[in-house]
Parts: sequence; structure tokens; C-alpha cells
Amino acid sequence: MNAIELDAVTFAHETSEMRFDLEVAPGEWLAVIGPSGAGKSTLLDIVAGFLKPDSGTVRLEGRDMTGRSPAERPISMVFQDDNLFPHLTAERNVALGISPTWRIPQAALARAREALTRVGLGALAGRLPGELSGGERQRVALARAFLRERPILALDEPFAALGPALRTEMLALVDRLRADAPRPPAIIMVTHHPGDAIGHADRVAFLEAGRIVLSGTPNEILSGRHPRVAAYLGATRGVEP
Repeated sequence: MNAIELDAVTFAHETSEMRFDLEVAPGEWLAVIGPSGAGKSTLLDIVAGFLKPDSGTVRLEGRDMTGRSPAERPISMVFQDDNLFPHLTAERNVALGISPTWRIPQAALARAREALTRVGLGALAGRLPGELSGGERQRVALARAFLRERPILALDEPFAALGPALRTEMLALVDRLRADAPRPPAIIMVTHHPGDAIGHADRVAFLEAGRIVLSGTPNEILSGRHPRVAAYLGATRGVEP
């Protein structure tokens, strides 16, 4: 049973039709790369339930989730925008992941503090998002996502606004949290930085014009052997820090 399976999924986008066939195994980390407009975010939004496909089937953990809302899907998601409540402390933002109510039980707050300690923010549990740096806010978002212990984690360019060193640090943190999880989640990560896949992702999917045209290990896909990928990598080298 796959964690994620897209079977002949289509989605009309402006004047073209995107089509996705994809399988992600339990615990596998898939990085999704490709030029702007290739369909990376569309693919992720279909998996997460923010977009409904025109045809085809979305299966998560073996269950047909095609018509289900995001809240009904076994997914945690971390966005480029940390998506934190500005008036709640870090620990309360994290606790909402397991207790989505304004009267958060003390047991949930205790688990949230433990989660923040695991991401190196135990001493900052009482701070508001506005009192934290961008990297710290993303650590809070990761703590919340992993505390939910969902079998699938979707990363929608959460570290795109961070500098190279901090981005590398955050990816290493995801590696560690994934390894320490009771059940390591399958990860699907959209990134505009192909190098993010090296040393972290198990597999890379290269998208072009609304299709997954290549899939393989990071070394296979990013070696430059494939003309389409080589052209894409040449373009990104001019902008990637």
C-alpha cells in the first residue's frame, strides 16, 4: 500500500491540461522540482485537497480521498508562510495541531513544549510569532506538523525565504524529526532549489508542462544527463544562492 497514489489525475489549468500519475511509498521522501508553471504547487494542492481534480483518483494510505476535504486527509502541511496565529504563543500554536480548540488542555500544552524542545525552541515556548525570527517560526510550524503524527507530510517550499545556510539547517532538522518519529511520514516536498534534494530526498520527480517526465534518485535526476533537466538546472544556477 502506497502512502500517496495519483491514478490518471487530470486538472485543467488555463489553456492546458495537467496529468499526474504518482506513487509515494510509506516513509519515502519525494522532492518535486521543475520550472515555474510546471505544476508543482498544483500537484501538491491536489494531494492535500485544496484542488479537486477533473478526473482520476487520489488515494492516501490506500483510501480514496478524491472528494475529501483537506481536514479529512491524513496529511500535515508546512507552507512558505508559517501559518501561525500571531496572537498565540509558540506552545499554543503547536498544541492546536493536536487540540484544535481555544481551551487547550494542559496535557496538550505539555506535549507542545516537548515538541518545541525537539526543534531547539524549548526556551521560547512562551513567545509570540512576532517575537521570533523567520527560521524560528518555521521550526514552530515543523514542531506542530510532526506532533500531529500524520502518515504524510507536505512541504510547500517552507524554507524558500531562508538563506542557504539556514535552509540546509532546516532540512537537516526535518531529517532528524523524521528519523525520530514513531512512524516516519512519507514526505512530498516542492522546492525551487534542486540542491535541497541531495542528501535528504529518497527520490526526485521532475515536472514539465503539467507532467511528471522523470523520476529517480537525486543523483540520477540531478546529474545533468537528461537534456530537459540540464536546461532547468542551468537556469536555476543563475538564481539559486
